[in-house]
Amino acid sequence: MNSLTGIAPALTPAQASLSIRRKAWIVTAMLTAFMVLNFADKAVLGLVAKQAMAELGLTPVQFGFIGSSFFFLFSLSAIAVGMVSNRISSRWLILILTLIWAGAQFPILAGGATVLLVSRIALGAGEGPALPAALHATHHWFPAQDRAFPSSIIAVGPTIGAAVAAPVLSLIIESPALGWRWAFGVLGVAGIAWGIVWAVVGRDGPYRTGHDVAVCAGEAKSVTETLADVPLWRALGSRAWVSATLAGFACFWAQGAMTTWVPRYIGGVLRVAPTHVGTVYALPWVFGTVLLLVLGLVGQRMMRHGISSRWAVAGLFGLSLVASGACLVLLPHAQGNAAIALMTVGWGAFLVFPMAPTAIAYLVNPGQRAAVISSLVGCASVGGIVAPTVVGWFVGHAAGAEPLARGLNQAFSLTGVLLLAAGLAAVWLMNPEATRERLQRHARAAA
Repeated sequence: MNSLTGIAPALTPAQASLSIRRKAWIVTAMLTAFMVLNFADKAVLGLVAKQAMAELGLTPVQFGFIGSSFFFLFSLSAIAVGMVSNRISSRWLILILTLIWAGAQFPILAGGATVLLVSRIALGAGEGPALPAALHATHHWFPAQDRAFPSSIIAVGPTIGAAVAAPVLSLIIESPALGWRWAFGVLGVAGIAWGIVWAVVGRDGPYRTGHDVAVCAGEAKSVTETLADVPLWRALGSRAWVSATLAGFACFWAQGAMTTWVPRYIGGVLRVAPTHVGTVYALPWVFGTVLLLVLGLVGQRMMRHGISSRWAVAGLFGLSLVASGACLVLLPHAQGNAAIALMTVGWGAFLVFPMAPTAIAYLVNPGQRAAVISSLVGCASVGGIVAPTVVGWFVGHAAGAEPLARGLNQAFSLTGVLLLAAGLAAVWLMNPEATRERLQRHARAAA
């Protein structure tokens, strides 16, 4: 501030660039924490499965139905919010979503099975738009060529959430002074605390208007993204979007099965002690976190060397699903450390799903990006509605001496086949650059 004029001196281009970068990474860190909370909220249900089923008198199918209920409004809210999110400040949209999550947790402290069901439906409605909103808000702060790595950081938030939260929540669940209900209460308090910080530091970035700001050799200039608007029905009907959505369906199927039933598999089939279930459950999440970060760095480097997003993003995503599916198909035939290793990769490699919306974001301009991504996530999340109940049906109708093991093994094999098929289709059909060019040709012809 100039003491004589009272006017703050103008920033140089280099200072402005540094300020933008600093704010960009602060927002990225906050949105990563946002996604940490997002997935901790999802993962807690599977961790309390044994205690909640016993106290509330739930059968496997009933508990699976409660697991599925999380996704009842997930798709609708993801699509609805995505269609209007470009008109709303990401700062306030994300704050509202967080408060919905926190408010959905507290009724479980004293409620029964019906309260648990309604709370999970409300939580799903609030969390449906979370990933598209977080990615869209992050893209406000980075030019197109630099979005892969920050997008991957945002995307590892869910895996970090489960990896960190699972051991902590397991201790809360096993604590005589707290118990399984307070696992939900702690997450509600954490959501409110995050929301207070976000209200202070959350901001929209300089690329929200569709202009990329490039700073090079100390000179700032505005580079307009020149993609024309395209009819959304063409983008949503493209091979790239459809194949990404089918792959997402398989990922959400696996996610629904995992968050609801894998802790029961670890404790009831692998015979891991209750106090260590959370630690073993964290292994796939840790693996998924590392894999997503590595693939984000590799993909960004590939793109900077001129390799298309078809291989740098979509191809790596599809191959990860293939690896995940192969391990889950083999898992029922393994025991001991081999089973834990296959479980870690099988339930971890598909967690790179956020690479799919990152790839699809290249199809359209910034003004249409949120609608395309949220439609992908909304439609794909149907897999999460179906899977927990289907797995519960397998467990409830399994025959033999160990029905839990038999039912879960059958359901896991089915999940593996779905991931294998979806991964191969993604590698073959997801080509963002070619799809974008076709969409732009149609737009030019219409104009």
